[in-house]
Amino acid sequence: MIEIGVLASGGGSNFESLAKACRDGRVPGARMRVLVTNKPAVGALTRAVRLGVEALVIEPKDFDDRNAYYERVAAELRARDVKVVCLAGFLLKVEPGLLRAFPGRVLNIHPALLPKFGGKGMFGPHVHEAVLAAGETESGCTVHVVDDHFDHGPTLAQAKVPVFAGDTPETLAARVLIEEHRLYPETLAQFVAQETL
Repeated sequence: MIEIGVLASGGGSNFESLAKACRDGRVPGARMRVLVTNKPAVGALTRAVRLGVEALVIEPKDFDDRNAYYERVAAELRARDVKVVCLAGFLLKVEPGLLRAFPGRVLNIHPALLPKFGGKGMFGPHVHEAVLAAGETESGCTVHVVDDHFDHGPTLAQAKVPVFAGDTPETLAARVLIEEHRLYPETLAQFVAQETL
C-alpha cells in the first residue's frame, strides 16, 4: 500500500474526501496514514478521529524556525512510510526541507483556476472575493504539484464552475468545494497510478 499523509489547518473537508476515497478503494493501492495539523482543536482533527486516521498536532511555535518545523513534519511522515503528501487547506508556506524529503510528491488543491487568483494571501474567502471583484464568469479548482512558491508548480488537473450573477463569496465557495471533493481524490488516484513511489 502507498501511504498518504495530509497536512491541514482547518475544517478538513478535503482531508475527509481523500480519506474516504482511499478507504473506499477509489484511490487504488493507497491508504490514508496520517493527518498533520499546525493548529490544535481544528475540525480536521475531529474528522480524523471519526475516520480512524492517526492525527498529529505539530505547532510551529514549538520550533526555533520554519526549517526546524518542517524537518520534524517530514520526519514524522517518513516514520510512517508516507510516500505522497497532500495539502488540504494547509495555510503555511511549505519550505524546501519538506519538498526535498518528498520530491515531486507534495500535492495541493487551490480553490481557483491557477495561475489566476493564486499567491500570497490568496486562500479561503479571499480567493472567491477576488474572483467576484474581477467579474469572472467562471472559477473552479486546481490540483498541482507544490514547489517553493505559493500556488505554483505543475498543474495536474482543474475543474470549472460557472460564476452566477448575484453570487457571494460563500455561494461561489460552496460550488467550488463540491468540485474540490471530486477532483482531489480523482487526481490523487491518477498520480499514485502513474508515479513510481
